[in-house]
Amino acid sequence: MLVPELDVTELATSLRFYAGVLEFRTLFERPAERFAYLERNGVELMIQEAAGPGRRFRTAPLEPPCGRGVNFQLRVDDVDAVHARAVEAGADMVVPMEERWYRVDVAESGGRWQKKGPTEAGNRQFVVADPDGYLWRPFRDLGMRPATD
Repeated sequence: MLVPELDVTELATSLRFYAGVLEFRTLFERPAERFAYLERNGVELMIQEAAGPGRRFRTAPLEPPCGRGVNFQLRVDDVDAVHARAVEAGADMVVPMEERWYRVDVAESGGRWQKKGPTEAGNRQFVVADPDGYLWRPFRDLGMRPATD
């Protein structure tokens, strides 16, 4: 299991985004450390105030926008509802809603990836930035199809 831990500017602001837009729930908090452990349908995430007390792991000074070079893809049942909440919250939309097909040449079968002929996997998706600039790509799986090229 992989559980990212994100440094944020203000814990309360980030909690509103993660709970209100992406529908994470708080499993537990450590208020003295300005830390929260979140979960959404088996996806776990830790967030903590960057200037808060306690241990912080950094290789360089933290400068906005945070998370440069990474985006977190999040499978959701109703991507249009997530998109509507993001718009209503005034979140920064980085990529508008789209249907996108990616060349994969594999397919999942029985929990395993198996080589297939020319194949594409489809997503209905958008990219939104959290209050600190971490990028999230909520998506709905559109299934597989033969490659079009």
